[in-house]
Amino acid sequence: MLSRFGDDKNYHKESGKMLATLLHTLQGTSYIYQGEEIGMTNVRFETIQEYKGIEILNMYKEYMAAGQDEASIMNSIYIKGRDNSRTPMQWNDSPQAGFTTGKPWIGVNPNYKQINVESSLSDPDSIFHYYRRLIELRKQHDIIVYGDYSIVAENHEKVFAYQRALGNERLVVILNFFGEPTSIPFPKESSISQSGKLLISNYKSERKLHLLILKILH
Repeated sequence: MLSRFGDDKNYHKESGKMLATLLHTLQGTSYIYQGEEIGMTNVRFETIQEYKGIEILNMYKEYMAAGQDEASIMNSIYIKGRDNSRTPMQWNDSPQAGFTTGKPWIGVNPNYKQINVESSLSDPDSIFHYYRRLIELRKQHDIIVYGDYSIVAENHEKVFAYQRALGNERLVVILNFFGEPTSIPFPKESSISQSGKLLISNYKSERKLHLLILKILH
């Protein structure tokens, strides 16, 4: 999801944390696909021969036979191909990302030297540790699991914001999906405009890009 809905180049860590917040603060059961918790990205193999999924290979043959541009076909595979989520788990920066001493079924994402479990564990500001904090918050606050959901600023072009409500508590989540600063107005009479406790953010400053804040309002 980081590559498809975030910016895995300019805002790798910030996007990963923002999307993790979305995943863990909505209704329903949170599901972490292997590697998301360390910010693994879509793979961009240079040739079609490096991909293994039957669906991808059949699509490539069909579209090439229909005369479509190869670069366009490969780009669609980079974005939506299922093999993006099938590359070996990136454990460390050793050969094959520490996944095996042999040859894996599909190649390791070339960015494994920068993105791996070992480096994530040693970085207190990593996406991995952010996931841990989100899971802890979900266990501590029933509102995240059981609270009602309502959209906030529905027509905003850049921000996805929503409120969770349980009893007298309110939880506000604000997510900026774009790479520029933006603002979101709240009516003065609404509970959202009141002061609350900041639970988590993907930036140390609340005035940064991709602002996301969770507040418990009483």
